[in-house]
Amino acid sequence: MRARTQVRAALLALLLPAAAGCLAQDAAQDAAQDLPPAPDAEAAPMPPGTRNGLDVYARFREGLADPECPVDSSSVRWRQHFARAPERFGRADDDAFALFAYVVDALREASLPTEYALIPFVESGYRPGARGAGGPAGLWQMAGVTARAHGVPMRPGYDGRLSPVESTRAAVRYLKTLHGMFAGDWRLAAMAYNAGEYRVFGALRRAGQVARDADPAKLTSLSGITRAYVRKLHALSCLFDRADERDAWLRALDRPVPVLEAVELPAGTRDLARWAEAEGRDAATVRRLNPAFAGGRVPGHGKGPAKVLAPMRAVPAPEPPREVAVAADSGPAPATQAH
Repeated sequence: MRARTQVRAALLALLLPAAAGCLAQDAAQDAAQDLPPAPDAEAAPMPPGTRNGLDVYARFREGLADPECPVDSSSVRWRQHFARAPERFGRADDDAFALFAYVVDALREASLPTEYALIPFVESGYRPGARGAGGPAGLWQMAGVTARAHGVPMRPGYDGRLSPVESTRAAVRYLKTLHGMFAGDWRLAAMAYNAGEYRVFGALRRAGQVARDADPAKLTSLSGITRAYVRKLHALSCLFDRADERDAWLRALDRPVPVLEAVELPAGTRDLARWAEAEGRDAATVRRLNPAFAGGRVPGHGKGPAKVLAPMRAVPAPEPPREVAVAADSGPAPATQAH
């Protein structure tokens, strides 16, 4: 129990930086002491197919390129705008946190900053079926032309922009390209995601800047929407780090979160709910996570196997092999007499 409590205190020290930008070690320890005792790790393991939400949160924090949170008038505005955003991640009945974890994993695997994991929050509120007024759709709010350019399949009965698997694969690959184009500056890459790389390159040229030491705030030839895009992402990052009533929020994250995985559907699959039930996965969740399949139907004219995002199947641990009891005084078996 003591070891578990010490681990919890160390985690809280990582997750609870002081609001002024400096971490007071004694304050973090006090906050940890205020929490109810954590259950012993051996007594309360996470159920199969889940992980602790605090682990997801720590993984996000560890991947931030710009964890500092200076206070200025613009950041205050956007923090107020998104003030209630962290509450969704604390709700066990919302898919947003599990989707966020899926995106964070994809970004960490691609060695990209986790600020990019907040793009779907700004774009769609982490709703896979979101559709914008001008035609963009999905978690990442991709326009049709952008989706096709990045290999996202779109055909009758299936819009890959509404697939968290297809859209996240394409978005992470595009962000990887932009990240390299702009010398690893996540702010410029995020602006380019919003406005297009050529507009950002043009703004740098007009401002006499180069990507490796740019000041995005001075790229005044870009639209106010594009320049505010970075401030929104940074404000969200700081909110998730310094949510109101942080102790209560962290307790809300301290729960099993479903691990989502991309699964190839077997050839001939036509009904998403039937497949989920046969696989031992929750059919309602599978349909909710995959609005790309209109009406839950799987069209049969695609190229290659269709993929769905689904909660990892909880496979029960195999029973240990039974041991055959042998009497101690049984001795060797009698030899069989030949006839």
